[in-house]
Amino acid sequence: MLFSALLLQALAATAALAIPTSRERHAQRVARRAAGERMSHPVQIVPRPSSVVSSTNVTQTEYSTNWAGAILVAGANTYKSVTGTFVVPTPREPSGASGSHSASAWVGIDGDTCQTAILQTGVDFTINNGVASYDAWWEWFPDGAHDFDGFVIRAGDTITATVTATSTTSGTASITNWSTGLEVVAELGYPYALCEENAEWIVEDYSVNGGLVPFANFGTVTFTDASATTGSGTVGPAGAQIIDIVANGAVITSASAGSSSVTVSYTGP
Repeated sequence: MLFSALLLQALAATAALAIPTSRERHAQRVARRAAGERMSHPVQIVPRPSSVVSSTNVTQTEYSTNWAGAILVAGANTYKSVTGTFVVPTPREPSGASGSHSASAWVGIDGDTCQTAILQTGVDFTINNGVASYDAWWEWFPDGAHDFDGFVIRAGDTITATVTATSTTSGTASITNWSTGLEVVAELGYPYALCEENAEWIVEDYSVNGGLVPFANFGTVTFTDASATTGSGTVGPAGAQIIDIVANGAVITSASAGSSSVTVSYTGP
């Protein structure tokens, strides 16, 4: 595994890295990440719940245990870059629940029809006994996630996440926080080859130590300026495969896609 040092740079000469407002939040975040390996996984498709009535829509929704959002599917060596911008939500505990609950918004290449590797980057949001925390990260599955340490994110910040495959085994992952004027970039090289068949904009119930974390009520995440670059130009998510999350037999998200946007809403308890 090879990857370069993370590059933390200001977009404006006067920008400065903010200090976290609460040492307690920072300590909780560090403890949570140290407790086990955080990892995204390829989409885990499940049958359509019996409560969902089939329709005659051209784009049928698929269902999974871990992904909600939109996925473009094409032949090998198609998608070279994926980007999207979203506002960081304020996570809440589902009705009647307590303790730590999390979700993650990210963009990526592969993980659907190609499940041997995924290049992805995004933001985790966690609510733990009323205290919210956020982590920016990148991952080249099947390796685990890596945090952009020291990169401050707060609820309401506007984030652009971008992944670019410079080859099937190398690329970059970057996150720009337009609210602070800061950008972080990871230059990556791995032996796990991408197929470049899938481009996606996803809210995920990710895994720690092989098991799904309790899923947070994230409200709504909308990826705007969503696009994927191919060898022949740029495409949007219109017509992408829509996918929603099922938990305990019930659909708990609602996803949709337009010409340049993907919206995912939490509909669970």
